[in-house]
Amino acid sequence: MPNWKDLKRFCDRDGWEIYKQTDHWYYQKIMPDGQVKRTKVSMGTGEIKKNLWRQIREKQLQVSQEYFNKFS
Repeated sequence: MPNWKDLKRFCDRDGWEIYKQTDHWYYQKIMPDGQVKRTKVSMGTGEIKKNLWRQIREKQLQVSQEYFNKFS
């Protein structure tokens, strides 16, 4: 399972931009069709739990594990 650092690295490399920073980084990515994807990345260092990771990847990032691995 990836950790929060891996998720932040993915967002930075895949063209996501930070639109807010508090105790988390809030990222968004505007797609060519105008759709806006958003995700929140913890500033913690731990591993993302399996069920949470699946939800983030499928519902927020909307990418395959293989695509994520290329950029993380």
